[in-house]
Amino acid sequence: MSEGDFPCDQCGACCRNVSLAKETSYLDRGDGVCRNYNEKTKLCLIYENRPSICRVDAQYELKYHTEYSWNEFVDVNLVMCEELKNLTKKST
Repeated sequence: MSEGDFPCDQCGACCRNVSLAKETSYLDRGDGVCRNYNEKTKLCLIYENRPSICRVDAQYELKYHTEYSWNEFVDVNLVMCEELKNLTKKST
């Protein structure tokens, strides 16, 4: 995997749980779901203009590039992604 590529499967689990992190809680529409998330299409309504907190590559460059290699950062994010998927499955 080259830097900049993140294997997102667009499941929407991160978008349905923005209330769980202080960095994304401002996106909460009141029920834990991002105000920019389209539940029918499972896509972001502002994808091209989404905040940097929603961009894995931007967060890596802004905050984590001195702590992790790109591949390590992707691995950490994938672990969290799976945890959010499991949390989302339990709540449905």
